[in-house]
Parts: sequence; C-alpha cells; structure tokens
Amino acid sequence: MPKVAYVHPDGSRDVLDVSEGTSVMQAAVARGIDGITGECGGSAMCATCHVYVDAEPSHAQHLPPVGADEDEMLDCTACPRAPDSRLSCQLVVTAALDGLVVRLPGHQR
Repeated sequence: MPKVAYVHPDGSRDVLDVSEGTSVMQAAVARGIDGITGECGGSAMCATCHVYVDAEPSHAQHLPPVGADEDEMLDCTACPRAPDSRLSCQLVVTAALDGLVVRLPGHQR
C-alpha cells in the first residue's frame, strides 16, 4: 500500500498507508490529520485541503495536471499559493506516488 507523508507546519509528520484510488484529502480526513478540512468533500470547490507538494522528479510525472476548477480554487487559499500548491482532493494515490510528501499550510481558513 502506498505511503503518503503529511508534514505539519511545526515539522512533525504523519505517514499514512493509503489505498490506491483514495485521494490524499480523503485519507487525511479519514485519519483525522489536522490541517486538512475538505469542507466540500473533494469537489475542488472550497480550497480547505490545500497542500504544498514536495514532488520528487519520480513523483512529479505521476501527478495529474492542475484542472481549471483546481486552478481557480488555488487562488482562494487561506495561505499563499505557491508553484507547488495543490488541492489534495485532486491527488489520487497510485502505486507510483508511494512516498509522496505533502506539506500542510499554517491554516486553511
């Protein structure tokens, strides 16, 4: 099962085993990871699952491109948008993303 690391603003991290086909947001919400709210349930409509992706070259090629809805919502995040910003609801875990690291922003609202 692929592992995803969630790095908190204080540097602590939670590493979860995530079933393939589950979004990074769904896994975090199901396991009570502080820092990801996912108010819209994964519809790319709220920006409360904003993360910064530490995309190693091996992971970057396996991430889906940013869609129009995600791009628009990334302009509405509580913490500043950066080149590595993504909505974690749009990142579906696959075996190729094993070891993915996402950094949580200081706040989501």
